[in-house]
Amino acid sequence: MSESIQSLFFKFLKFGLVGFSGLLLDFGATFLAKEVLRWNKYMANSLGFLLASASNYYLNRIWTFHSHDPEIGWQFSKFLAAALVGLLLNNLIIYLLTERVKLNFYVSKFIAVVLVFFWNFFINYLYTFTR
Repeated sequence: MSESIQSLFFKFLKFGLVGFSGLLLDFGATFLAKEVLRWNKYMANSLGFLLASASNYYLNRIWTFHSHDPEIGWQFSKFLAAALVGLLLNNLIIYLLTERVKLNFYVSKFIAVVLVFFWNFFINYLYTFTR
């Protein structure tokens, strides 16, 4: 895994852009489920997170990491496993910030997304998209 710092930086940047598109999808779906459909905030958060994860997988596979791994099912399984750990971290952070610190749900969600972003990049760089 001898990759230049510049190459790693551009992957990180692309991952961030993909993540931002996922953030918009995540917040949009979460808002719709929580505010319009009146779902429980953790269920709404999970829906948004999972929809964004599927979108992010596809975009990161083709654009960020240029993966041509033919075992797409196995690769997606690894991505989804990393995303599920990220989801648990995300919900834990939201719980701690909303219930313990008493921050606004959406402020807490934003903080959780930013923190979990670092987990997601490094686990996908080191595990999901390596062959």
